[in-house]
Amino acid sequence: MAADPRPTIYDVAQRAGVSKSLVSLVLRGAPHVSDERRQAVLTAIAELGYRPSRAASVLASQKTRAVGVLIDDFRNPWFVELLAGLRSVLDPAGYTVSVADFQLETASGLNPVDGFLAQHADALVLAAEPPAELLRNVPVPVVVAGTRELGAGTLPGADVVAGDDDRGGELATHHLLGLGHTAVGHVSGLGGPAAHRRRGYERAMRAAGLEPLVAGAEGSTSEENGYAATSELLAGHAGLTGLVVANDVMAVGALAALSERGLAAPGGVAVVGYDNSPLAAYRHLALTSVDPHNREIGAEAARTLLARLRNPDGPPRHDLVEPSLVVRASTAI
Repeated sequence: MAADPRPTIYDVAQRAGVSKSLVSLVLRGAPHVSDERRQAVLTAIAELGYRPSRAASVLASQKTRAVGVLIDDFRNPWFVELLAGLRSVLDPAGYTVSVADFQLETASGLNPVDGFLAQHADALVLAAEPPAELLRNVPVPVVVAGTRELGAGTLPGADVVAGDDDRGGELATHHLLGLGHTAVGHVSGLGGPAAHRRRGYERAMRAAGLEPLVAGAEGSTSEENGYAATSELLAGHAGLTGLVVANDVMAVGALAALSERGLAAPGGVAVVGYDNSPLAAYRHLALTSVDPHNREIGAEAARTLLARLRNPDGPPRHDLVEPSLVVRASTAI
């Protein structure tokens, strides 16, 4: 027995007693439709089980209503909240979100930016730091999510929504100084967020009249680098009692290095991470961590992107979200 054909926009119009063009207006969320007619169309859609054809919408509007999101590493869970924030705004607006991992794509010889453009994405959200040559002549709006080092002249007109990483580095350091720690080291890494967090740490230490102790600034922001940088700090500074770590993944490596030496937090060296990722809340870690409010950053980045699509010629925005500190057992006295 043949299945019933899928209902069309003409079927919806006939059931609702309106024109096809009015159904299209309702589907686009146009404001100048009476409540009575809008409700008639919505009721007809529900009764018929009608689902708009994305392909037809693309052909009609020359817009895919697709947004490409480029992140730097799937292994680091920081981006989960960012994506949730993006989708909380983009999904209701009718946009789909596609995600690419910059490291994975480039390791396979692919250019993820070209991949998004080949799919005719309407806009990009950049939550990674690709080389400048990958970003030349990008013909769609770009919102940079987070503090990124993109090189002079790269995407000069892009909107930026980021956490205040300088302030976050200060928050973490002031927390440990307030607990009475004076030999406080910093586990850092490459990239814009790590550089700004390092700057905040160094500012707080110097303001307290203390020498900054930094390791790992030229390495990756992985668990392995967190372990190696912590080991370096411990080898050079036997009296270390506190650590500010550039992210929670690195903090896992730092805690492993401390545990091997019988210095595990909180009884040994106090540790503060960054990102307040799901890792930080695990009971066996209970990691004090700076919360940059990545969900809020994602939501604001999405709102900024939608505003940019409506007004391509407006001045670029640069918004900072204030971080906060979530205290757990890793810094308990």
